Amino acid sequence: MKEIVLSGMRPTGKLHIGHLSVIDNWIKLQDKYDTNFFVADYHALTTQFDDTSMLQENIRNMMIDWLAIGLDPEKSTLFIQSQIKEHAELYLLFSMITPLSWLERCPTYKGQVDQFREQEGKDITTHGFLGYPLLQGADILLYLANYVPVGEDQLPHLEITREIARRFNHIYKTDIFPEPKGLLAKVPLLLGTDGRKMSKSYNNFINIISETDEITAKVRSMITDPNRIRKTDLGNPDICTVYSYQKIYNKNDVLEINQNCRSGSIGCMDCKKKLIGALDKLLRPIRDRRNDIESKEKYIDEVIEFGREKAKIKSQINIEKIKEAMNLI
Repeated sequence: MKEIVLSGMRPTGKLHIGHLSVIDNWIKLQDKYDTNFFVADYHALTTQFDDTSMLQENIRNMMIDWLAIGLDPEKSTLFIQSQIKEHAELYLLFSMITPLSWLERCPTYKGQVDQFREQEGKDITTHGFLGYPLLQGADILLYLANYVPVGEDQLPHLEITREIARRFNHIYKTDIFPEPKGLLAKVPLLLGTDGRKMSKSYNNFINIISETDEITAKVRSMITDPNRIRKTDLGNPDICTVYSYQKIYNKNDVLEINQNCRSGSIGCMDCKKKLIGALDKLLRPIRDRRNDIESKEKYIDEVIEFGREKAKIKSQINIEKIKEAMNLI
């Protein structure tokens, strides 16, 4: 029997190239593991509770993007979180046994509260936002997941799920829950086109379905070495946003680009043209597949329903075991 992998992604709009390496990693896991990937629409409400006007469109777009990039609904269970009511039920059950202090010490809680207050003037000190690590734990443990694909910086978030699993097993004298491990993925850190953290609020990202002219405009706006005024000036690629992208999307030419920049034998515009070409080549097949899938409304509905049924069967079997351990049935 294959070990179980679970991960999710909040639907906040069409995916950008910063998501590609994450999805590519998911695709690699499909043959080795029982993979389960969900659109985390409940989690979207933790910060966007006051504007849900685009939620359904974002959910559908995310599913289409996943299919266009290469996730296979025959190999993976692809589903929408809120369609599986057992997520909310297990979240409630876990809330009965989880000490409040565990949630209050979450490493990103205060930082995100401050960030939303400063950037958007929004107060997100709600019960739901405080409890999102608990909902995250319910998402993972509902499927008895053995692994969660994460970056190294996300391991502390996974630890609370492991603590909940241990506490539940101890209180109810069971071994129903495994302690899920992080499946570390080498996901390169991709800055926004302006050199800041990539964020939709900064509009400094490139959508995976960007046409050639949009890619061109975004790359041309990228910040390069500010000390290079003329093409012949010696450059420092280490402080150039364009070069940070070249290392990911132009790996075969990156050494030559580095040397030519430092020697002043390539200008910034020529360097940007190389990146534009690489990105367009990468995104063109995804654009084409997405356009094809988007035109097939019935197929998209069938994929969503197929994933819902698969996730429903798994979750219902497991929630029965969990409730039985708690003497609720």
